[in-house]
Amino acid sequence: MSDPALGLTMLALIVVVIMMGFPTAFTLMGLGMAFGFTAFYDPSQPWLDNKIFNLMVQRTFGAMTNDTLLSIPLFVLMGYVMERGALVDKMFHSVQLAFRRLPGSLAVATLVICTFWGIASGLVGAVVVLMGVIAMRPMLNAGYDTRLAAGVITAGGTLGILIPPSVMIIVYAAVAGQSVVKLYAAAMFPGFFLAFLYLVYVIGWVLIDPKVAPKLPEEKLRAPVSPWLQALSQQYSPRILPALFTAVLRPQRALQIQVAELRVSWWLLVKSLAMSLVPLISVLVTLAAVWWYVVIHSQAENNAADAAQATISQPAEADSNTTLKEAAPQGGGVAEPPGASDGVKEPPGASNGVQEPPGASNGVQEPPGSESVKAPPGANDVQLPPGAESDSKKAEADSDAPMQALGDGDTSDAPKTEPVPENFYTGFYISCVLLAGLLFWYYKGFDGEQFEILDMLVKSVMPLGILTVVVLGVILLGITTATESAAVGAAGAFVMAWVSGSLDFQRTKEAVFLTAKTTSMVCWLFVGSALFSAVFAILGGQRLVEEWVMALNLSPIQFLLLSQAIIFILGWPLEWTEIIVIFVPIFLPLLSHFQIDPILWGVLVFVNLQAAFLSPPVAMSAFYLKGVSPPHVTINQIFAGMMPYMLIVILCMVLMYIWPGLTLWLPNFLYGG
Repeated sequence: MSDPALGLTMLALIVVVIMMGFPTAFTLMGLGMAFGFTAFYDPSQPWLDNKIFNLMVQRTFGAMTNDTLLSIPLFVLMGYVMERGALVDKMFHSVQLAFRRLPGSLAVATLVICTFWGIASGLVGAVVVLMGVIAMRPMLNAGYDTRLAAGVITAGGTLGILIPPSVMIIVYAAVAGQSVVKLYAAAMFPGFFLAFLYLVYVIGWVLIDPKVAPKLPEEKLRAPVSPWLQALSQQYSPRILPALFTAVLRPQRALQIQVAELRVSWWLLVKSLAMSLVPLISVLVTLAAVWWYVVIHSQAENNAADAAQATISQPAEADSNTTLKEAAPQGGGVAEPPGASDGVKEPPGASNGVQEPPGASNGVQEPPGSESVKAPPGANDVQLPPGAESDSKKAEADSDAPMQALGDGDTSDAPKTEPVPENFYTGFYISCVLLAGLLFWYYKGFDGEQFEILDMLVKSVMPLGILTVVVLGVILLGITTATESAAVGAAGAFVMAWVSGSLDFQRTKEAVFLTAKTTSMVCWLFVGSALFSAVFAILGGQRLVEEWVMALNLSPIQFLLLSQAIIFILGWPLEWTEIIVIFVPIFLPLLSHFQIDPILWGVLVFVNLQAAFLSPPVAMSAFYLKGVSPPHVTINQIFAGMMPYMLIVILCMVLMYIWPGLTLWLPNFLYGG
């Protein structure tokens, strides 16, 4: 059997062995060692001198010294702390009340919580199981269709692997040698756009067929109003915002309110007023931040760059001016040199034009003895067997290409400044008008019940929202690295769980243990993948795949479709970790040939692998949900509920093909194209 055939045999065997249930990491290392020993075997050498052992050490060292992987345990710890801290119950109830007037409010609330909780944790299994426990029974008890209830949980739970911060993105960045922050920026819009498509589908389905999501009873749509708020509205105004403003400015009547054991204080009024203004303050802060970054910060940086460029050009201008001044007389103005009254004359003998120097009639010549660049003595002594030159170089390049990030990742992730985009001011002013209209409509009906719902949202959702914005913001703006941001996120998760009083020593120990277990799995996967990829390339399997693809004479769009179709099919029997570390490196060297951006291709892979969680027969999110669902919910019902969302994922990929700016606009704007 030839070496390329051995490589393809190894590739096919890895799929079979993994499907049999063997651990992926150790299967990769075992097959890599076995086939690598065969590839490097030399009967004249002792078997301990086989190069596969040196290659194993080198690849292990490369994987363990990869800086990109440092952020994984911190992000995983952040997710497990939040998951063990049981912070979702109050969040689900408050979000459901906030969307109570929408069709299918329980399903909408489930999707929203899955999205934001997936962002915080990045763990598909944890989100699906947790939301299955919290939301599945309430939806079924409310008369929701089983397919609708199962679909929103399984589809929403998979968004965490796409929307940053995501462990999948970090793993791909390490494999492909790409910047983590650029991938974060690229995956931001597609992730939220996919969540938006899910919401549109759910609301549209309920509007077409209201039986799948009956309207909740009125008592479940009401939020209890505190007695002191009822008394305050009676004293001042039914609308809470004007009532609180008046009470803070003229608190005499408000301070006399005493309900049960609560006596209204001026500090309580101030806190309540601040709580009421949270939507307004959030909108103003967001708009101000966008204006500062695009108009003020970027332009200040551009002006500084222009000034530096002007400073650099000044010495050259100064030198030229000095030369002119030296040639000028001390009299008034610039004068011609003596004898130049008839104008500028050619030097003697130049009447026929500019002449070449003597001997240069045949053109510019090389100096004597430089007809050719000679190699140093002995440079040709090292020879390879006939026909082995190209193969060895190809194998060497292929062995290094799949794992580019093992020490040589892309570090050009500092934010770049750009001029103010065209139509920015128009879009910004239109956004201001629309948001002002929404705020006016919101505060027009802002009564005691709306205040209570806002209070619940601020206390349950806002801490997670602030933590997520901080973690992503410091990364995207170049303030910290991904590792430092992950440390901030982990610390913030501990603070949130501690403040809520839901995290004790036992849960902390469980979170740390699960983090160590997950991190060890990922690290060993990288070691095994690095060894497997190197042996596969040395055997010539990588070259054989490239030659096969090249022989097809595909266009870039055809290659995109082919590669994504293969990954989609592989997603049925395999998990995303195996696909990212084993099969993605096979396609990476071909991207440059087809002139495909690895960032765009990587985000397409992320979306594609999300579909893998939703595609039978091996859809892991379905089995996660089945484990916590009531006994009467069958696996076929869960599969039926998941299928429309898989089609939505494919639609999102098509839109990303058609409009690459959906993926590449934000990283190009922040970091340059």
